[in-house]
Amino acid sequence: IFQPGSGPGIQPCEINGLPAILPIGNKKGFRKDILIPMKPMEITLGHSPDSDDAFMFHALANNKFDTSPYTFRHFMQDIETLNHRAALGELDVTAISVHAYAYVHHRYAILTAGGSLGLGYGPMVVTREPKTVEDLKSITIAIPGKMTSAYLALRLCLGEFTYDIVPFDQIIPALLGGRVDAGLIIHEGQLTYGASGLHKVIDLGEWWAKETDGLPLPLGANAIRKDLGPERIAEIAPYMRKTIEYSLAHREEALQYAMKFARDLPAAQADRFVGMYVNPLTLHLGEDGKKSYQLFLDRGYQEGVIPRKVELEFVECG
Repeated sequence: IFQPGSGPGIQPCEINGLPAILPIGNKKGFRKDILIPMKPMEITLGHSPDSDDAFMFHALANNKFDTSPYTFRHFMQDIETLNHRAALGELDVTAISVHAYAYVHHRYAILTAGGSLGLGYGPMVVTREPKTVEDLKSITIAIPGKMTSAYLALRLCLGEFTYDIVPFDQIIPALLGGRVDAGLIIHEGQLTYGASGLHKVIDLGEWWAKETDGLPLPLGANAIRKDLGPERIAEIAPYMRKTIEYSLAHREEALQYAMKFARDLPAAQADRFVGMYVNPLTLHLGEDGKKSYQLFLDRGYQEGVIPRKVELEFVECG
């Protein structure tokens, strides 16, 4: 039963489970018994159908805390699709490759929660037979998309190289089938490639750490549309941190949900993968995370991959 307070103003309540406001007070024209329904504002939220993203967004996807007057509509799509949707400004909040952000910075700002960074590990190039990094410059490498951060990292490492764009979950089969000579693997493939008899040539997270005196490798970010306006952005941003905090505090529950998106990865490996990419910098980028994001895109500009210099814009999530 809602008990209104005293004094002028409005107070939140619910009507049939939906948010509403109740005018209260003694000013002329106010009636204490009138409920005014508030129409929930739908926020479109894009993230990838992977165990680490599912772990992070478990609380929002399963209504573990109140977000009124906002509701979140989830779109689970591969990261390259989300990159292209961001270019069109289709989603209010979306996971995005750090590389792709260079092309949508006029539409979106980066949230300080929900980032994906490799702490000395990251996407890697694997081959059927042992090869050197120098060998990679003269063979065809399957990549998961030109807007992915994995592609930009490899481009910074090798310079120009011959590539074939292959959906991320088809890269290992394409390599085993002889379609390509090497594969740039992301997501769970980083843990499972050995079971297919493949050989690691380079881990780009290790390479970046050596190049930058230990900075984490920027891979993904959560971005929010600037045209939502400062007030709404300030209200929505904390939910991106709160959903991660909930999952970390209820790890077993969140992992159980994440396993639905683990692509048959054994539970122990799924737990390890989630731990790799839901790390302390996921809750907040911190200075190292922000510095690495900026340096990554600066290097891309200097190498001629990114057409213009980009100054990153961050939104704090609390």
